[in-house]
Amino acid sequence: MAGQTVTRAKLAELLNEDLAREYQAIIAYVVYSQVLTGAEYMSIAAQLEEHAHQELQHALTLSRQIDYLGKMPTVTPKQVKVSKKPRDMLRFDLANEAETIRNYRERVRQCEAIGEFAMAEQIREILVQEQDHLIDLATALGEEVPNVGDGGGPMRRSR
Repeated sequence: MAGQTVTRAKLAELLNEDLAREYQAIIAYVVYSQVLTGAEYMSIAAQLEEHAHQELQHALTLSRQIDYLGKMPTVTPKQVKVSKKPRDMLRFDLANEAETIRNYRERVRQCEAIGEFAMAEQIREILVQEQDHLIDLATALGEEVPNVGDGGGPMRRSR
């Protein structure tokens, strides 16, 4: 669907998929922030709590936009992966954030293509926080931040 113009109805459908992913992120961050154990994970656990609050704001923003487009916001989250291994949970989050960023970048283009510039700005604000989440997770894992724009290779950190 990259680069294609969407209808308002299709955009609402895609935003509902994004909303389901935000619900997934809220649940994951709430759970992961409480079950990560070990001194090396205390800092990221606190960050994950903050991420949960931000994801809730994202869900509210998306719900408002879906309603604006005349559709009902979804109530069903995407499935949340869990593991006994903290690194696995952080990797699950990293992969989810990368997918979310790719989707929101496309949503911005789709919104602009149909003249929904204010909605595009709302999604850009979400995108900024999602990219920060990606950086936080990669840093906690001691990995390069994935480049989600061109196939997933590492990108250089600005911090």
